[in-house]
Parts: sequence; C-alpha cells; structure tokens
Amino acid sequence: MQIQWYPGHMTKALRQIQEDLKLIDLVIELADARIPVSSRNPDIKKLTNGKSHLLILNKADLADPKITAEWQEKLKAEGVLSLALDSRQKKAAKEVSNAVLEATKEKRERDLRRGIKNRPVRALIVGIPNIGKSTLINSLAGRKSAKTGNKPGVTKGKQWIHIGKHLDLLDTPGILWPKFEDEAVGESLAFVGAISDDVVQQEELAILMYHMLPKLVPGRIGEFYEIPEDLEDRVVLSALAKSRNLLKAGAEPDEARAARLLIDDYRSGRLGRITLEGISCPS
Repeated sequence: MQIQWYPGHMTKALRQIQEDLKLIDLVIELADARIPVSSRNPDIKKLTNGKSHLLILNKADLADPKITAEWQEKLKAEGVLSLALDSRQKKAAKEVSNAVLEATKEKRERDLRRGIKNRPVRALIVGIPNIGKSTLINSLAGRKSAKTGNKPGVTKGKQWIHIGKHLDLLDTPGILWPKFEDEAVGESLAFVGAISDDVVQQEELAILMYHMLPKLVPGRIGEFYEIPEDLEDRVVLSALAKSRNLLKAGAEPDEARAARLLIDDYRSGRLGRITLEGISCPS
C-alpha cells in the first residue's frame, strides 16, 4: 500500500529546527513505542546528530512491555539514552526530568566550571505527528501550555514553554519526511495514526491490519471479534461488520464502519498491547 503525506508546512518546520539547533542544549525526540523504527524521522536524526539526545518511547502503555524493554536494551548498547513512558501519566514528568538531568550532566558540569549556575537546560522537543509531544509538555508544565489532539497536525508553530526554573522547552510541529522508501514504513505510520486518515484508504488499511496482527499475536483477532483469521480480503470487512452488528439499511454489512472499528480498536489498545516492530528491525 503506497502511502505518502508531506504537507507544505513540514518543509518550513524542518528549516526552522535547523535554525533553532544553535539555541538548544538537548534534543528530546519522541517515538512511538509500537513502531520504534518507523516513527523516527531520519531527517531529524541526521539534523540533530552531535547534539545531546534523549529518545522517549511514548505510548508505551499501548506497546508490548517485553518488546519495549528489548528495544531499550538495544538502544543502550548503541549509546542512545531512552525512556519508555505514557506521557499522560503524572509520573511521566518526574521520569523525564530525571532523564534530562542525566542527558545534560556534562553540559551542567561544564557550566559550573565556567561559573555559570542555574542556567535552564534548553531543549528542543521533536517527533512525528500525533506522537504526544503536546501532552508531554503539558504534563511537564503542570498546566495546559500546548494544544493537544488525537489527530496529526495540532501543533502548527514554534512555542517556548518554561518548565520551572531548570528547563525551557522549544516545541515544534510534528514532521514526517518527503518520501517513504519502504511501503511498510508508511503503513506502520498509518496504523498508529501519524498520517492523516483523510489521505489513507481506511478499508484497505484495515485489511492490511487484519492480516498483520495474527502474525504478531496469533488468536487475538479470532478471540476478540469471533471471526476466522484466514479470511480472503473480499470478505474480511463484511465478517467484522457482522461480528459487531454494524449494519446499513437493508441489513447490509457496513464495511466502512468495520474498518474504522478495527483501526480504532488497535490504536486505543482495546486489542491489547501490540508492538508492530521487534528488535530484529534495523534501528
């Protein structure tokens, strides 16, 4: 399934990030714990190379905890400081604050040697659309400082947010990259909602998900919807609709609603904590 989505504002935002790098001490990058590879923008990775870096595997409450732990071990071995969390939780703020201190230890020690005390850490927070940046910022600030939403593209411009006396955060819009060389990357981003649903054929996406999930969690689809897991494409959505009594006039199965249901059940975690990318994926 060929998926591409790169609104014009993303080019402008990438240029702005490049300009802002000279202002900051730390890059806080958010990725989705369910797709730790596909949710990392290679352009941002390249741009911020050489800066102190903290990788947050957000939405960890929706991912398989065992696989998330394996990813963190792999990242640690590669020299990447990572933190797995659910940015909506109250404890997220303390965990991130501690990780920021660890990531900027050398910078703060250098400041002390120069006689600079209590200068706030200036951090740039980056990631793909709908990754939870604004939710995390609000959790850190203890107030509604950034707009949030469950669809990509809520944050549009640059925002500085002061987190107490010790951290200044520069928020940025969610940014993808111009072309997904691997079809699977675009599909994974669409599965978790990082790509606008308006540009993705939902029925086709749902059928792809129906075939993918049994490979990762055998029996889950069958148990949850009480349908076979080896149906042909042409009858998948009809079977799903009938299993949930999603019917149109004339008792016809509503395949569009069935597609939406399957996608939402995955994204919300109702289908369980399912990670789409294991550590065999190149990071």
